[in-house]
Amino acid sequence: MAERKRLTAQDWIEAGCAALAEGGIAAVAVEPIAARLGTTKGSFYWHFTGRDALLAASLQHWERTDTDEVIALIEHEPDAAARLRRLLAVALGGSYGRPGAAVELALQPAAAHPLVAPVLARVTRRRLDYLTALFTELGFDRARARERSLLGYTAYLGHAQLAHATPDLAPAGRAYVDAVVAALTAR
Repeated sequence: MAERKRLTAQDWIEAGCAALAEGGIAAVAVEPIAARLGTTKGSFYWHFTGRDALLAASLQHWERTDTDEVIALIEHEPDAAARLRRLLAVALGGSYGRPGAAVELALQPAAAHPLVAPVLARVTRRRLDYLTALFTELGFDRARARERSLLGYTAYLGHAQLAHATPDLAPAGRAYVDAVVAALTAR
C-alpha cells in the first residue's frame, strides 16, 4: 500500500482557496476537499476545528497573497508611475500565478457572510488606500486621488467579471494596461 503524504494546514488552506475560486464559500466543504487532496476527513480535523476555521484561514490566505503580497511585489518599483503600471499589469493581466480575481468574484454573493464581510471590507479599504497613495504621489490632490483610486478599482472589478464571464472579450496585454494607466492619470 502506498504511503500517503502528510498534509499540512497550508495544503488544506490552498485547497480551500481553490475551492473558493471555483464555487464560492459553499465549495469550502471538508469531504470534497479531502477527496481532492486524496485524504480523509481525519487529516482535516488534525489541523482545523471545523469548516468555518478552514474558511477563515482560506480568506486570510487570499487577503495576504492577493493584497499584501501584491503590494509588496510592486513596492520595489522606483516611482509611483512604475508601481501603478506594474500593479495594473498584475491585476488586469491575472499574472503572479494567483486565483485572486476568481476568489474575489466568488465571494461577492456572500459579501454579507460574517466571515467574508470583514475580509472583503479590509481588502477593499487596503487596496483603495494604496491606490489613493499612489495617485497622491503622482500629484493628484487627496480628493482627486481618491476618485482615481475608485475608478481604478472598479475597472479592475469590471475587468475581472468580464474575463470570468466572457474571457474571449476581455482585453489583455501591455497596450491595454498602458491605456488604463493613461486614462487613470490623465489630467
